[in-house]
Amino acid sequence: MKINHIISTLLFVGTFMFSSHLRATDIRLAVLKYGTVNWELNVIKEHGLDKKYGIELDITYLTNKNASAIALMSNAVDMIVTDWVWVSRQREKGKDFTLIPYSTAAGALMVPNDSPITSLSNLKDTQIGIAGGSIDKSWILIRAYTMKVLGYDIAKHIKPAYAAPPLINGMIQKGELDGAINYWNYTARLKALNFRKIISVEDVLPELGIGKSLPLIGYVFSEEWANKNKESIKGFIAASEEAREILNSNDQEWIRIQKLTGAKNPNTLEALKAGFRKGIPSSNTSEYKSAIKNAFKILAEIGGKDLVGNSKELSEGVIWSR
Repeated sequence: MKINHIISTLLFVGTFMFSSHLRATDIRLAVLKYGTVNWELNVIKEHGLDKKYGIELDITYLTNKNASAIALMSNAVDMIVTDWVWVSRQREKGKDFTLIPYSTAAGALMVPNDSPITSLSNLKDTQIGIAGGSIDKSWILIRAYTMKVLGYDIAKHIKPAYAAPPLINGMIQKGELDGAINYWNYTARLKALNFRKIISVEDVLPELGIGKSLPLIGYVFSEEWANKNKESIKGFIAASEEAREILNSNDQEWIRIQKLTGAKNPNTLEALKAGFRKGIPSSNTSEYKSAIKNAFKILAEIGGKDLVGNSKELSEGVIWSR
């Protein structure tokens, strides 16, 4: 983590540790400034859903994933958005963090519409941009799929280019990459530009024994905090679910938040709307436990300690039991 991120995080933590204005019904939430979760949070605030359900969201926007983790571990905030791999690693260390799935939306391998690439089997010797680095969860799941279906690890046959999501999208639009494996919202932007899907993460899940859908991220908080604030967490879930229903059924709401999404044209907004709606998780979060457990084993086998830590099995309690 860069020094300026460390300094800003410490200042943020210090400010909140000595803050006394928060009420018992306040939920201090830290999120990345440009994350898609902000669309949902904006709807909650715009429609007064937090107040409707007896809570007050105190939202802080950060620019770094590590900063939000530090804030949560320092009790500077009550909740962040991150993935279940991080939660499992923390529980392995004795922490009590747990997760409510936020989205099942996942990325895909995209290529230009006129590309000669038609399937995973003819990716050999191509340069593929990959968001999230060599141990990105989506990339590892696609690798696992090629091992099982094609009989070889695709990582050994392509030229990977690891970069930030916006950079990857920019490179493939300039013709500097043959394909891109990016996060779902960046995949949606490519789709709006008439790029073509080769395979999505969702496509590979059944073949890997994971299931039809897999939440990759969620709202993360301490079990102890949740048990002490049962009405607050109940109110937050209700507000979150109503906000998703508004986004799922109200097209006008998407026009209202268009600037927030960064969509510069109707086609992009439509693609982002469709991707978000498709990724709305079931309110019955227990149905995802088996999928996450099976996915974790694959990530542990291929990603190793650098990704999952010392355990090869998902820690108990990663998914919060309401």
